[in-house]
Amino acid sequence: MTSNSKAPITTFHALDLIEPIQRALKGEGYTTPTPIQAKAIPHLLNGSDLLGLAQTGTGKTAAFALPILQHLAVDRHPAGPRAVRALVLTPTRELAVQIGESFRVYGKHLSLERAVIFGGVGQTPQVQALARGLDILVATPGRLLDLLGQGHLRLDKLEIFVLDEADRMLDMGFINDIKKILSVLPKERQTVLFSATMPTEIARLSDQILTDPIKVAVAATSTTADGIDQRILFVERQDKRALLAEILKDDTISRAIVFTCTKHGANRVAEQLERIEIKAEAIHGNKSQNARQRALENFKKGRTRVLVATDIAARGIDIEGITHVINYDLPNVPESYVHRIGRTARAGTTGVAISFCDHEERAYLRDIEKLIQKRVPVVHDHPFRAASISAVIPEKVTPMHKPIQPKADATPARSSTAKPAAPRAQAARPATPANDTGRRPAAQPDGGARKSGGKH
Repeated sequence: MTSNSKAPITTFHALDLIEPIQRALKGEGYTTPTPIQAKAIPHLLNGSDLLGLAQTGTGKTAAFALPILQHLAVDRHPAGPRAVRALVLTPTRELAVQIGESFRVYGKHLSLERAVIFGGVGQTPQVQALARGLDILVATPGRLLDLLGQGHLRLDKLEIFVLDEADRMLDMGFINDIKKILSVLPKERQTVLFSATMPTEIARLSDQILTDPIKVAVAATSTTADGIDQRILFVERQDKRALLAEILKDDTISRAIVFTCTKHGANRVAEQLERIEIKAEAIHGNKSQNARQRALENFKKGRTRVLVATDIAARGIDIEGITHVINYDLPNVPESYVHRIGRTARAGTTGVAISFCDHEERAYLRDIEKLIQKRVPVVHDHPFRAASISAVIPEKVTPMHKPIQPKADATPARSSTAKPAAPRAQAARPATPANDTGRRPAAQPDGGARKSGGKH
């Protein structure tokens, strides 16, 4: 069943949300629901299963968090020892932390018991939280299965199950873990599945776990946000560091994420920026949980100007005010480009996405442009332009001396969603998804020992 609302919902006040939630939204300055929120929340409040197609940055966390909070508050009763009433399953610890924070903010006036669990940290505080019973649990698959196997958690009384970033789960090899978790859930429950894309296996999974679902969708995953000013800069690989330093001389780049394809590359770039007195930190899967959270907090608070990240951070980082995304390395999975640059121009704002392209990345650029169905404008007037690359790729050229800063725009009503050498031979690209260990190996975002499968 496809959502077919009679009239558009333009304010949170128009949604049938209880007063404590409305008060929390008002306190945060949220007035206007995003399209996915306006479409999904009424159906979830009615108890329907839902299949949501929405790329990152559309506000989908609030789309499921607000109805969950309302259901648990209106039908309030103890979960019972080790039991959970609502479970949100998400692929990475960063995303789990941010979803947990959303529940805290939106539910600040409701006094509901909640916890976030993930690997890479000691489990004792998590076990203690579970022992009391929880209204809301946000978890990554690996640690959840560990604690289930140890008997610290029961899911037989679960009322609401949310599978977030389902396609990312598939990319990272978690599909079998998801099936193990599904096998212990009660048949009578409300189920919500959100995914940015709909590969065949996720479509099959949705058919299996959803009952007569409402289907809602916003902006196809192959599209990039209208507010993103995209640029491509052709450069030799050995000149990328110097080009990055040159670009960051622009003071209008106040908060930028720089994406690399490897952990080692992220470290090198961050160290190089620090040497030229640009505050930067790297975040990737080899960093400890505390180091990653500290880097995110420093970036969020403005203590760090540049966050250098691998694709582990392409989804899940929801920080306001990111003015620029810079693809130091182009991803060889074109969908990752969409997810990366989606860190800027969120919730109706504008931003700039600058991508470096060397000889080996020409094919990646072609794949990206094929996916997004448009040419990325080329910037010629930079001091490290590699003419030998641009000469073999027909270009859509940007005007000379175009400023590298976000387009001016009126501040919108706040919504809750709230960076010449001879060509080397190009290797054939393998078929498995990319992650932060290199171009393609399997990701392990959650750390910690597991009894079975990979790390989550």
